[in-house]
Amino acid sequence: MRLKISHVTTYSYDSPDHYALLQLRVTPAGGHGQTVIDWTSTITGGTKQLSFPDQFNNHVDLVLVDRDATVVEIRSEGVIETEDRAGVIGPNNGLAPVWLFTSSTPSTTLGPALRKLVTQARKIEAESDLDRMHRVSAMILDLVPWRTGSTDSMTTAETALDAGEGVCQDHAHIMIAVARALGYPARYVSGYLFMEGQTEQDASHAWCEICLDPLGWVGFDVSNGISPDDRYVRVALGMDYVDASPIHGHRMGSGAESMNVRLQVAQQTDQTQGQAGQAQQQTST
Repeated sequence: MRLKISHVTTYSYDSPDHYALLQLRVTPAGGHGQTVIDWTSTITGGTKQLSFPDQFNNHVDLVLVDRDATVVEIRSEGVIETEDRAGVIGPNNGLAPVWLFTSSTPSTTLGPALRKLVTQARKIEAESDLDRMHRVSAMILDLVPWRTGSTDSMTTAETALDAGEGVCQDHAHIMIAVARALGYPARYVSGYLFMEGQTEQDASHAWCEICLDPLGWVGFDVSNGISPDDRYVRVALGMDYVDASPIHGHRMGSGAESMNVRLQVAQQTDQTQGQAGQAQQQTST
């Protein structure tokens, strides 16, 4: 499947900051079921200082916000070709060792609610580790139904589980916490999901990957009850949301900040590809 993605994040400030630095993880990499046909990221109101791979091999752009900027726009767009691998990524492919992903983080620390869920998960009779994790995923979605706006980026897995509502970030954190408690390495993934009949979206998507013998890393999208297929585009990964968030920054200033996100994920068919090529030819003649 060929997907065309446009992701625009705009920050507005009442007054310019004294200093602001952004880390962007908005560039997908090729491999493991996806090929980057074209991708560009442009920044208005800031200057890219350098680019580098982080400890998880995510592409990171470091951006210094202009001193006089009251509006900063980050536009990432391109075309990605994907294939359905039933969520299987395979053996460890990052810079970080597998054992690192068994460690807890502030977002995935076990509390009473998570410990109870882990106890229930241990009692599941399953034919394989893969089957067990799919059953755990279904349990989590049953306990924590999707509810937009019920949590924020700082909500922990324990808090979301205890509240009984959350979004994809919370589902991923809960699944990661349970998997690690059961002895499986688990990591957080941020990216995009193509939804039939819904080009405009409110936010990017998130899921998790768990390392299971003999398959290696396997993706689980708790929110949709499936393993990722060719509708998914992987962008960044890490221990939890903090490591894989599209934009993370530090600012020094007293002005109020607001954020607006415009995201489009559409399938590019043979017809739309032909139209795009024709338009380009007409423009260049």
